[in-house]
Amino acid sequence: MPKAKIKREYTPQHAVSGVSVELPEIETWENNYRGYEITITIPEYTSICPRTHLPDFGTITIHYLPDELCLELKSLKYYILAYRNLGIFYENAVNRILDDVARACRPKWAVVRGEFTTRGGMHTTVEARYPRKLR
Repeated sequence: MPKAKIKREYTPQHAVSGVSVELPEIETWENNYRGYEITITIPEYTSICPRTHLPDFGTITIHYLPDELCLELKSLKYYILAYRNLGIFYENAVNRILDDVARACRPKWAVVRGEFTTRGGMHTTVEARYPRKLR
């Protein structure tokens, strides 16, 4: 009996979509204090699903312990707005935001959490932490 051909809907190109696209720089400013935490909530995150090309909506929360630098909020807003027309999966977006935040301000630690609106009856939450734990 011949094997049935499996139609693969997701491609390797979908999987890396948006991961290396150039985005606006996240600026920083010098931190004058130590030992306090910052939480930034961005309730109007939007991007595009690279497979379906439908819009994705969610809330991004950035929680971090600053060291020498803090994130500048206006540049962070423009950075997040750049995702609006970007084809990127939820998981990649959260991890990319974490990497870009860590690169910009080198916090003691950071957590980026994406809570995405329900689609197809499923609610998705993705969380990534810096520094990353090696397996």
